[in-house]
Amino acid sequence: MFSNSGVGEVGLVERHLAALDAAVDGLLTEPLTSLSEAEIVEALQRMEISLRKASAVGHRLVVESVERSIPGNLACRSVNDFLVSILRISAADAAKRVKGATKTGIWHTVGGEAMEATLPVAAVAVRDGAIGSDHVASIARTMRQIPHGTNADEIAVAERILSDAARSTTPEDVAKIGVHLLAHLNPDGSVPDERERKRRRGLRLGKQGADFMTPVSGLLDPETRALLEPVLAKLARPGMNNPDDPESPSGEIVSPDLDRTALAKAAARDTRTAVQRNHDGLKFALQQMLSSGVLGSHRGLPVTAIVTMTIGQVEKAAGVATTATGGIVPISDALRMAQGAHPVLALFDHNGRPLHLGRSRRLASADQRLALIAASRGCTRPGCDAPAALAAVHHITEWQDGGATDIANEDLACDSCHALVHDGPGGWKTRVAPPESAHPGRTEWIAPPHIDPDQKPRVNHRHHLDHVVAGELARHRTVCSTDTRRPRNRAEQPIRTAAGRTAGDDNAP
Repeated sequence: MFSNSGVGEVGLVERHLAALDAAVDGLLTEPLTSLSEAEIVEALQRMEISLRKASAVGHRLVVESVERSIPGNLACRSVNDFLVSILRISAADAAKRVKGATKTGIWHTVGGEAMEATLPVAAVAVRDGAIGSDHVASIARTMRQIPHGTNADEIAVAERILSDAARSTTPEDVAKIGVHLLAHLNPDGSVPDERERKRRRGLRLGKQGADFMTPVSGLLDPETRALLEPVLAKLARPGMNNPDDPESPSGEIVSPDLDRTALAKAAARDTRTAVQRNHDGLKFALQQMLSSGVLGSHRGLPVTAIVTMTIGQVEKAAGVATTATGGIVPISDALRMAQGAHPVLALFDHNGRPLHLGRSRRLASADQRLALIAASRGCTRPGCDAPAALAAVHHITEWQDGGATDIANEDLACDSCHALVHDGPGGWKTRVAPPESAHPGRTEWIAPPHIDPDQKPRVNHRHHLDHVVAGELARHRTVCSTDTRRPRNRAEQPIRTAAGRTAGDDNAP
């Protein structure tokens, strides 16, 4: 390929490319039938890491092409047009590669000095092969939405949180984390004020069509959503209140007459989409309210909006509160909701864990569940964003293994994650984080070997982004303060958290 295949930079690049070609050709022809299931999984993971690292090489080549003005020298209108013409890729693919190079590539000044990447932490993760182009796109979309006026420390912390999270979760989950991160970074600035929310609220029933169906549209204010979500969480559960299934259980999910086996079978054959279940659940709720006005309880608690806020938020009347269904409610709305509510004061230790609440029965009490909702806010498996309303109380040490129904041995897990905890092949394990860990008292999950060969215990930070932002911001400022006192000729050291992990560890939100 290169005219000079000897020593020097050109020869080394040619040698690397030749080795890459040979490796890929070998993998294309090598039989795979002798590989075990575990080896197939490992091969897929290693290939993905290599492809992600290769994308970083592509970014370097894009940067080199632009800085040498190669597209213009070849009469191409832009670098995108240059990539389309020489690689025969789509315009969308070319745009994605150029954006990736723009965000994570190392560019240079006119004098040749290297500049820090626009997304420096994400750039390291790409070069490590830990994240791909879709992860970078999700991170970049969130970073673009950070309001003007946000200080540099908060911007750096936001990118670190998103990039660290991307190392252990999907691009879609990174986008979800970004929504909550923006809410905690700027709880009031980007949210319309109360007068504007009142003006925009509405529920529109369209004209009934020839098929007798009625379109519905509109906007719910935060308070209305917080009231609606727990109703749907109970009545729209898979298998419940299915009008297409005569054997589907109806009514109360916690009714003593409910046949749990029948519910499980009904859920397995429930083919409704989530929006269809929401419709059926709302329909049933309206029927109940019109007939009796009683909705009963859900997972041991009355069906109601459960809003969690701190004393500091109440005193300042600022910020955002979280609901048991995963929603975010401005404090002004939460305080108004609380005027007619039954207040519950939950006390926690210095690690944010609830104080002792125990019982001798297998099922958790309502008080225990309230404490777990306030402490954990949702499913505790790393990467899961299921809110508390969709989670069951999980015995960290199983009941049949002698685990007590004690607040120290309980936490929240959604139904799908709860089913992952078992002793068979592919089963997850849970344990209480020891006192010397970074998050003492929190529930640690250990993935099976095919997901994590190192069996590293992890906690879920998804529902605690406010704490993560505050902690990372404090550490970032401490490190920056230390850096200003360093001699200028010393090499930069990686930022470490209080737990001693470097930025980029995958114990992320």
